[in-house]
Amino acid sequence: MDSTPSLVIAEITDDDIQAVIALWQRCDLTRPWNDPAGDIAFARRGDNAAVLVGRHSDSIVASVMVGHDGHRGWVYYVAVDPDHRGKDYGRTIMAAAEDWLRQRSVVKVMLLVRSDNTKVQAFYETLDYVEQDRVIYAKWLDGREPTP
Repeated sequence: MDSTPSLVIAEITDDDIQAVIALWQRCDLTRPWNDPAGDIAFARRGDNAAVLVGRHSDSIVASVMVGHDGHRGWVYYVAVDPDHRGKDYGRTIMAAAEDWLRQRSVVKVMLLVRSDNTKVQAFYETLDYVEQDRVIYAKWLDGREPTP
């Protein structure tokens, strides 16, 4: 018998935006140089991205932003409310993101984890993600100074 409370997955709605941003902030996913409301709006603008939320008892307790470039899928803002960790919600929301990509015939999923976030790295390894030897380059197109 499964004792894990169920998680209902759906795409974000307008009414969910503030709760999702609060979840991201609670999980320390936001950074001063990123506008989470802008990121949500951008993801919702087209067909190649979505923000999925996981609800338990009508509360948003998990989220993921998922998108693709036609070949590679990417996930961002993977969050599980700290009060609801240990219930496999992270695994469930990641499976939903992977299914979203599969439905669009995307064959590879990628994600970035900060190098000092070893706990999250270990989580992804339990989902069969492997570290790849890559160097990430970035440039702000609006002329801002580089961010960490």
